[in-house]
Amino acid sequence: MANSERTFIMCKPDAVHRGIVGEIIKRFEAKGFKLVAMKFMWASKELLEKHYADLSSRPFFPGLVSYMSSGPVVPMVWEGLNAVKTGRVMLGATNPADSAPGTIRGDLCVQVGRNIIHGSDSVESANKEIALWFNDNELVSWKPASVDWVYE
Repeated sequence: MANSERTFIMCKPDAVHRGIVGEIIKRFEAKGFKLVAMKFMWASKELLEKHYADLSSRPFFPGLVSYMSSGPVVPMVWEGLNAVKTGRVMLGATNPADSAPGTIRGDLCVQVGRNIIHGSDSVESANKEIALWFNDNELVSWKPASVDWVYE
């Protein structure tokens, strides 16, 4: 498929504890994106500090790292046409109060500190985040039977 790209999506500890990881996966599958990698893990403080390094000077950074390391997460890689931009639209605004109904955060969240999901904000950050969380041999290349029914 031409113009296919990959995005990094991560279900945060609150999504895992609330048992809504399946609902989130369902939305990406229903949209037509292809899952190429997924883990269930407890992220280390060091990994999270690297992941959120661009926010390290912000006053909320220590709390963010502490929260993200407080429970298991589900990092994933999804592939498809405009996966980064479309994924961000599907997530909704960072603050759930600003998220439209129908978005993941608009439907499933209340407060910004428990906004259940992370999504790459650009192709460049997606590539960086994917490389941080997954080795090349963990990314599965495959063609779903439905691809011809999703893309022209």
